[in-house]
Amino acid sequence: MKNIIKVAVLGGGGRTGKYVVDQLLNKGFGVKLLLRNPENLQNTNPLVEVVKGDAIDAHSIQVLLKGCQAVISTIGQRQGEPLVASEATINVLKAMNEFGIQRYVLLAGLNIDTPFDKKGEKTIQATEWMKANFPVIQEDRQKTYNLLVESNANWTLVRVPFIEFTDASAEIAVSLEDCLGDKINATDIAGFMVDQIFDDKFIKQSPFIANI
Repeated sequence: MKNIIKVAVLGGGGRTGKYVVDQLLNKGFGVKLLLRNPENLQNTNPLVEVVKGDAIDAHSIQVLLKGCQAVISTIGQRQGEPLVASEATINVLKAMNEFGIQRYVLLAGLNIDTPFDKKGEKTIQATEWMKANFPVIQEDRQKTYNLLVESNANWTLVRVPFIEFTDASAEIAVSLEDCLGDKINATDIAGFMVDQIFDDKFIKQSPFIANI
């Protein structure tokens, strides 16, 4: 993992993904972005390479990952569109295996359950709310976790509470059992996810992170 020079990013055109892209560029990484509408991209940094395509298309993911050494995904589910989380992960894991890529860092909500959780009352309420109101999306996200567990990839699934889209940064609490805060800044999500590229502390784990 020490020779990573280019990172494939899914969801890099989204609200949280833009923070991830900025932090990758600030650290000198090359960035390869998958975008459905590249014409909307305002970032003109020469270290950014754009692939036009869709995360649920296996060929798009194959083109995206070629020449990269790690993958970061902040991809979200858009209302009224095909489920994306598990299908994207199936495609990513296949392409990672093909190209010998090891590191995969993903963003998820509090609603994902793992066998290691000891969720407190607030986190349980948030989880149950998601299950009750968005059961299909919830099941797809949970399926994504199961796919990761069954894979040989060095993955980290980062679970977060309510996101505030700000450049401000604050102290974060990290736990494998429960979310210890009610919100987190997008800047801090991006910083944590980018740090995971080289940090092996949470490989094959699903940490909660929150501002405290």
